[in-house]
Amino acid sequence: MSELASTSGGVGPRSVWQSDFVHRFRTSPVAVLSALVCVLFFAGALLAPWIAPTNPYDLKTLNLLDSRLPPAWMPEGDVRYLLGTDNQGAGVLSSILFGARVSLLVGFASVILSMIIGVALGLVSGYFGGRTDAVIMRMADVQLTFPAILVALLLGGIADAALPEHTRASFSILILILAIGVSNWVQFARTVRGSTLVQKNREYVLAARMMGLSDLRIMYRHILPNVMGPVLVIATIGLAFAVITEATLSFLGVGVPITEPSLGMLIRFGYDYLFSGEWWTVVFPSGALVVLALAVNLLGDWLRDMLDPGLR
Repeated sequence: MSELASTSGGVGPRSVWQSDFVHRFRTSPVAVLSALVCVLFFAGALLAPWIAPTNPYDLKTLNLLDSRLPPAWMPEGDVRYLLGTDNQGAGVLSSILFGARVSLLVGFASVILSMIIGVALGLVSGYFGGRTDAVIMRMADVQLTFPAILVALLLGGIADAALPEHTRASFSILILILAIGVSNWVQFARTVRGSTLVQKNREYVLAARMMGLSDLRIMYRHILPNVMGPVLVIATIGLAFAVITEATLSFLGVGVPITEPSLGMLIRFGYDYLFSGEWWTVVFPSGALVVLALAVNLLGDWLRDMLDPGLR
């Protein structure tokens, strides 16, 4: 009996830390390092008001006498400003932490919007087929002929022309989220459509139809959970693309307002002083953007390899 008990105890359910997913994650240095970098960026952005050395957007705390200081390890540096200061006396490190909040907010919100639009259209297209599928996929084909940045510029320009001038700054972040989100739904729609074409002929869907369930309930209650794996991978990689798109638009002057600068806006401001020797005002924000995008992309690639049985 004791042998049977010990044997049955050894065959018990595995804990979360013993699962295959966690084991593969722990044994992948690239995935662990990428996840660590992402967590540090997300935590730094979320806790910026409390962990940043100074508040770069509180004019009462800025001192013009501290402007254009080099990083702390250089001869004229100040230990209070680890990465130096800009022309207004704001610390570059603090600006990066606060700027990452705006960039990640725009990135997450635009990816969620793209995912909602793309998943909904992909489900409808794959499930109903016929003319509905043809119309939605032709819309996707037309949008793919235009670069995402061009679509975002177009939508942003239309919104700016439609809104009164005194309200543009208040809605600029919302407009940016809508522009990036609407321009990136195609990948979600195509992926969900392909998975839906496979899932709608499975036995559980046929059984649901025989039970008299509505098409809407079958799509969102039964098919949707089975097509979300690839969607999460695309969303992870799409976050990096959305952050880079926001930085590009802000660098071009059509992104977030000056009162709420993001990483792209910091790069734009720093570029004006690059050739005057103040390289730290553009190099460190650019490096932060590159590291964040690279970490998110590497983590997305690892998730793709994990969730795709053909790549294991």
